[in-house]
Amino acid sequence: MAEPISAPASGSRLRSGFLPQAAAVALTALFLPVTLANLLDQYDLDIAVATTLAVTQAAPLLLLARRPLWAWWIIFPADIAGALVLLGQPAHEYDVWPWPPAPLIAYLFLLLALALRRSRRVLVAVWLATGAASLILHLTRADRSNGSALLLPLFGAVVLVIGAAVRERRVAQRRLAEQETVSEAERARRTLLEERARIARELHDVVAHHMSVITVQADSAPYRLTGLSDEAREEFGTIAASARESLTEMRRLLVVLRGDGTEGERAPQPGIDRLQQLVEATVRAGLPAELSLAADLGDVPPAVDLSAYRIVQEALANVVRHAPGARTRVSVTSDGAHLTVLVVNGPSEQPVSPLETAGTGHGLVGMRERVRLTGGSLDTGPLPDGGFRVAARLPLPPAGPADAP
Repeated sequence: MAEPISAPASGSRLRSGFLPQAAAVALTALFLPVTLANLLDQYDLDIAVATTLAVTQAAPLLLLARRPLWAWWIIFPADIAGALVLLGQPAHEYDVWPWPPAPLIAYLFLLLALALRRSRRVLVAVWLATGAASLILHLTRADRSNGSALLLPLFGAVVLVIGAAVRERRVAQRRLAEQETVSEAERARRTLLEERARIARELHDVVAHHMSVITVQADSAPYRLTGLSDEAREEFGTIAASARESLTEMRRLLVVLRGDGTEGERAPQPGIDRLQQLVEATVRAGLPAELSLAADLGDVPPAVDLSAYRIVQEALANVVRHAPGARTRVSVTSDGAHLTVLVVNGPSEQPVSPLETAGTGHGLVGMRERVRLTGGSLDTGPLPDGGFRVAARLPLPPAGPADAP
């Protein structure tokens, strides 16, 4: 099967389409008149015969860019026919036979085009056919043969080896580029799955806490509340049993999500109330950061509370990693319907390279997944002054009646 001269992934359309065809047209325009003049002036052929041979030996060079094997099936028999026609002409002192100079050089360009597009098996077959034709013609008229019968197979082998090496190098580069693309996509997919698993493990603690509260309330209800009927006591027992069963299933799910050889986190999951400690730790690490936290954020669900903390944590980690020393502002506000988390940093004030030049890529991926989990929106991007902005809007539940328990 034919291979493209250049890999589409590594070259532009101009390089892979226009330039090879332009080169084929230029070679045809060059060798057609040169071959005709060579046959007329040096070998004294009739104008009709010389024109026919020149056209069949040079015009198929137009096919080099797309169908070089088709061109070979025309040029190779035409060169043999030209050698046989030249036997009918008287030999001169400077005649070259069986392959005149112009057809010989044109044939080498044909072999180069074949080497850039065809498989090794085709190239070996072409070279063997060329060598066999040269040998047969040489043995037919050894007295007339004066070196071109040996030069064509020799130079042809060199051209085929060089062209095949270039082709195999381009194929290897194309496959490497494809493999890198696949590896990058697989790495991004693995990172996304790892982030989702980590978020699920963290949310397990939040959900498990609520399920434990339900279990305790259902178990203690018959002792705390007086005058319960038997049906009510049985209903509370069913609720407690269902809650305990759900907790057991959640623990099994957590075992699946947790990697082999890792242990669960024993510390409680952090929230917005821990942001002050997080910012203070970041300042002690050398990053000038300040926190603006609204006094009354309202009722923040546990999932949103955890997501807001993790978003700020990831954003500060990215600043430390990619812009050490940049002044950073962290703001958490609420309008009653949404919790807005904003982390803005300026350009790095330290003329040094980032502390970590090749990050894992988990930061923005984790932020997007946490925002998607809560049904919010995330806006990230560079600022005109060279800084970076992370803005997340996380939805809050609608406010209930003032006397709601």
